[in-house]
Amino acid sequence: MRVLAALSGGVDSAVAAARAVDAGHDVVGVHMALSRSRAQHRNGSRGCCSIEDASDARRAADVLGIPYYVWDLSEEFEDTVVADFLSEYSAGRTPNPCVRCNEHIKFSALLDRGLALGFDAVATGHYARIAEGPGGVRELHRAADPLKDQSYVLAVMGSERLARSIFPLGDAPSKDDVRAEASRRGLSVSAKPDSYDICFVADGDTRGFLRSRLGAQPGEVVDTDGKVVGSHEGSYGFTVGQRKGLGIGAPAADGRPRYVLEVDSTANRVVVGPSELLSVTEIAAGDVVWLADDVDPADWTDVTVQVRAHADPVPARVRIDDAGLATRLGTPLRGIAPGQSIVVYDGTRVLGQASISAAGRGALDRVEQAARS
Repeated sequence: MRVLAALSGGVDSAVAAARAVDAGHDVVGVHMALSRSRAQHRNGSRGCCSIEDASDARRAADVLGIPYYVWDLSEEFEDTVVADFLSEYSAGRTPNPCVRCNEHIKFSALLDRGLALGFDAVATGHYARIAEGPGGVRELHRAADPLKDQSYVLAVMGSERLARSIFPLGDAPSKDDVRAEASRRGLSVSAKPDSYDICFVADGDTRGFLRSRLGAQPGEVVDTDGKVVGSHEGSYGFTVGQRKGLGIGAPAADGRPRYVLEVDSTANRVVVGPSELLSVTEIAAGDVVWLADDVDPADWTDVTVQVRAHADPVPARVRIDDAGLATRLGTPLRGIAPGQSIVVYDGTRVLGQASISAAGRGALDRVEQAARS
């Protein structure tokens, strides 16, 4: 097959491309330039897609002996991933930009361009596995290494793009094994630190980034009785479950810490309260992407679900109806924010995902009533 290998400049994508070459594919490497600032540099292990990363990707391609190109996708990235990030926080929701990047950039802009140029598939350094199930159905599964598994952020890609994707690192026992393999292959990125946090917020100051784009929007911090207990410079700087940086001038009457319970973007108000009010057993979610055509989710189905990229899965029952994905949790979870992705699993297999719209007692009834009205 003709395979387009996404080379980020890190060790994972370099080894993934090498394995694609070993598998006999006709491989071409491409680095996605996502930053509008061509002078952007990495800050330690923060950020990615910098000029250093582009240089590292080129050196990896040279070692592997494959053609290498840089594609400028900065406009698409700004108009989709960054714009969604700003829009979601403005609406009081908490987005996952890695999910949106996989949806709009790596498995949309990149794959679609590759297919238009005659490539058969895209190979990336994600830790996930694709298996062939009964009847030839392609299934997305967790990676062999549970510590590096990235199936959570890949569930949004959909069945059609899944069929055009290759994840050569899915069976890697650990990241240490991948680094050792990179060293044996003579890849200079073998010891390069992983990037983390939000790639376009390289200094890690998410609230500062939002303020620079959205401006100051002063408002109130209130308790569950509506009493004003503090102030803020923008409700977009808060997320459900947050404890630090609340702008509260005095402790609660009982001396217990308070957490963000709700971000009301319409009133530009942040509601805080005790930790027990963060626990939920019901989740409603929309924008459903269902990968398992052989599984009918119309009736309540026993599964596990994951609500954060590095969270443990919990038992649940789910169904899909006109209102979207309804979830009843077997184990209460804390700090579930609208905008987060909820991913549904059957063992290691990804069945589907959706974007959380509401959580808490009565969330399913409220969403179903709204769908009927």
